[in-house]
Amino acid sequence: MIKEKKFRTISYIVLAFYIVLTIYPFLWAILAAFKPYSEIVGGGLTLMPKEFTLDNFRYIFTEDPLFPLWVRNSIIIAVIGTVLNVIFNSMCGYALARLSFKGKKSLLVLVMIAIMVPAQILLIPNYLIMKSLGLLDTYSALIIPSAINFSYIFMMRQFYLSFPKEIEEAAQLDGLSRLSIFFRIVMPMSKASLGTQAIFVFLGFWNDFMKPLLYITTQEKYTLTLGLQSFQSQHATQWNYIMAAAVVTIAPIIILYIVLNKYFMRSDKVGGDK
Repeated sequence: MIKEKKFRTISYIVLAFYIVLTIYPFLWAILAAFKPYSEIVGGGLTLMPKEFTLDNFRYIFTEDPLFPLWVRNSIIIAVIGTVLNVIFNSMCGYALARLSFKGKKSLLVLVMIAIMVPAQILLIPNYLIMKSLGLLDTYSALIIPSAINFSYIFMMRQFYLSFPKEIEEAAQLDGLSRLSIFFRIVMPMSKASLGTQAIFVFLGFWNDFMKPLLYITTQEKYTLTLGLQSFQSQHATQWNYIMAAAVVTIAPIIILYIVLNKYFMRSDKVGGDK
């Protein structure tokens, strides 16, 4: 018993040390965004700023002409891409779970095969398609190829397989069409799955670097991830500005997680009482 307590105590100490070791650089990077340049390069790894300032954020949003454009571009692409994915993936998943049509099993097999294909393999084919359509250097080149995701189609199908049919049957008796049932009954009761999907899809669009690098050539149309690389090269040693830009990059992700956390952490209880 004593040995077990000692082992547990040592384990907690090791884990606590690991947590501090992991979180400390992250916290330092965030708080460095609120420090003046002289404090950052003055030495020391203190977390809290001695002189708290918002001048770094003021600079990147007012003095740098491109940074606000990059933020706007990323928001537009990520929001539109997430909305399209949530709608299309859910509709496809529902169709595969509930509807009966010719070729349904073959389509499901194709979805499963597509899940196993690495996304990197599709970069060049997608590039050639976007080029032939004249969509290079546009938002569409980033949104259209990623408007659906086979993994989330399969995830939503699995969810809708367990969705109570009695609810849909009751809605049909009330005169609702299949489309009305989906948008008015099924989707509102799928908040947990939709919220989880939305978080990961938004993260995928927001953090994507390779596709903007491949498709976008005009600086004004850069996304934030691609623009951040350009920003770093322009402000190579100005760590206060670079840290502020990095904080702006991760802030929407944290906000989205906080907002959708209740859907992400729990599973909705879907039953006849709802």
